[in-house]
Amino acid sequence: MASRCRLTAAQAIVLFLKNQYVERDGATTPFFAGCFGIFGHGNVAGIGQALQQNPDFPYYLPRNEQAMVHTAVAFSKMSNRLRTFACASSIGPGATNMVTGAATATINRIPVLLLPGDIFARRNVAPVLQQLESAQTQDISVNDCFRPVSRYWDRILRPEQLLTALPAAMRVLTSPADTGAVTLSLPQDVQAEAMEYPSQFFEKRLWHIPRPRGDAQAIERAAAKIRSATQPLLIAGGGILYSEGTSALAKLVEQTGIPVAETQAGKGSLPYDHPQSLGAIGVTGTPGANILAREADLIIGVGTRYTDFTTASKTAFQNPAVQFININVAEFDAAKHMGLPIVADAKVALEELAEAVKGYRVPAEYDERVRSFREEWEREVERLFDLHHGPPVSQSEVIGVVNGLSAPGDVVVCAAGSLPGDLHKLWRVRDPKGYHLEYGYSCMGYEIAGGLGVKMAAPDREVFVMVGDGSYLMMSQEIHTSIQEGYKLNIVLLDNHGFSSIGGLSEACGSGGFGTEYRYRKAGQLGGDVVAVDFVANAASLGAVAVRARTLEELKAALIEARAAKRTTVVAIEVDGSIRVPGYESWWDVPIAEVSEAKRVRDARRIYELNVKRERDYI
Repeated sequence: MASRCRLTAAQAIVLFLKNQYVERDGATTPFFAGCFGIFGHGNVAGIGQALQQNPDFPYYLPRNEQAMVHTAVAFSKMSNRLRTFACASSIGPGATNMVTGAATATINRIPVLLLPGDIFARRNVAPVLQQLESAQTQDISVNDCFRPVSRYWDRILRPEQLLTALPAAMRVLTSPADTGAVTLSLPQDVQAEAMEYPSQFFEKRLWHIPRPRGDAQAIERAAAKIRSATQPLLIAGGGILYSEGTSALAKLVEQTGIPVAETQAGKGSLPYDHPQSLGAIGVTGTPGANILAREADLIIGVGTRYTDFTTASKTAFQNPAVQFININVAEFDAAKHMGLPIVADAKVALEELAEAVKGYRVPAEYDERVRSFREEWEREVERLFDLHHGPPVSQSEVIGVVNGLSAPGDVVVCAAGSLPGDLHKLWRVRDPKGYHLEYGYSCMGYEIAGGLGVKMAAPDREVFVMVGDGSYLMMSQEIHTSIQEGYKLNIVLLDNHGFSSIGGLSEACGSGGFGTEYRYRKAGQLGGDVVAVDFVANAASLGAVAVRARTLEELKAALIEARAAKRTTVVAIEVDGSIRVPGYESWWDVPIAEVSEAKRVRDARRIYELNVKRERDYI
């Protein structure tokens, strides 16, 4: 008879998780690096007790449930999705705080395991503290909010259900195509219930991460399309980085001369100074990338979801004869734009394509256009880095200083506001993992928590978190967690007294920046003086080394000191939110009010109606 061990459901979960391993290309690693958790009555005696009983499965105490999911997401993204954390919360608000983090994970296709506490399965003591009651059903709780933002969702109502639920969760977490947030909702009474589990369930389990190959005929058809193309453009998405396919990409484009434009998730697929690199594409793209996208007769999308920022709201590709080849490990994404789908690992597919198109080279005049666009863009970047504005200085100048002082292996982290667009255009990436942007969900508050996750995944790298004051004020408390855990971050806080990104968008929509500045209420409106925040005092109170820079020279000196510091440093600098990096050859669909008393809105609507006509359907 097989041996068994008597454990609570919570103890069984922790024991199972610490014995899960993944393997790809012969390299094996534990899948879970530990568990973040904030305890309450919904999990303190269940998961909390189990974590205390297993000190070899590291437990980390964050300051906010949403933030701990962001940290886990950043850690997994930096680890190319081969590792992650579990995140445990109490019931009620502790659980729902994680919903935003779950959406961030699922939209970005990053694995993270969520273990929210839940109400009593036995129901007899209901309503318990923090329980949402329903007159229509007793089979509901706030944890049902996780359903639409989870790739897998389950409620564990009996301890034995873990025998099927945990392997099912691991299947999704380790799937290159289906991964995202996995939620196992854990009623607090079930967490504490014990049963005799088979010991075999807790033995080391190895999950092999596959590299699926594309259909051979699809590869042949793709090669034929490439050979007949005169203006091809490759769009590099995050799938190239996750598959560790940057060398395969470089080989293909060096062999063929095909230029490369990068999405936010794919930035770093080529170093910025590679001859085939045109930089960013789409709404936040470079002129060369967007002009060639508009004229291209063939788009090769690799590991991209074709979001509206990448496609400029379906206006980017205007050649009537344009065709698409879509390489993606997810069939759902490979089928977009009615392109030729190659459902495959990006690295493998790029290698096979390089072999299939040997002898092909783009026309010499096309090669020359790529070179010319690259040179023009480098001059524009230098201009934006050297505006000599202020003080307050411009945001592009701050980016230039941070980029210039960073080493090739350093990592820049950002997520929301105007910074991601400017970084997408301007940041000169020299390492495939040197650019870490969360832009699938563009979640305000991700930056510092995400920086912590990056540092935990790559402790030998310097991490530069660039964050606006609006995002900082939403979730700065993980500075304290970084101090607690000894993970040093370099945080550059750009203070523009509000939401500069949406302020600019509001102005473009004719609304004049309404509701986007931190100002005192005056005469019934938020139109008084700026509400000042002492960010240096705030950061210092959380344990960071904090300094204020007023000029670029002071910023440079502060960053040099920050790099040498032993703990997290915050450098706050005021920037002029009205000095923005331009948009180039692109457009974003933000509908303007069809009727308005304001002339600025009516004017903006007329421009909108002209641009929206350029949106294309792919049938």
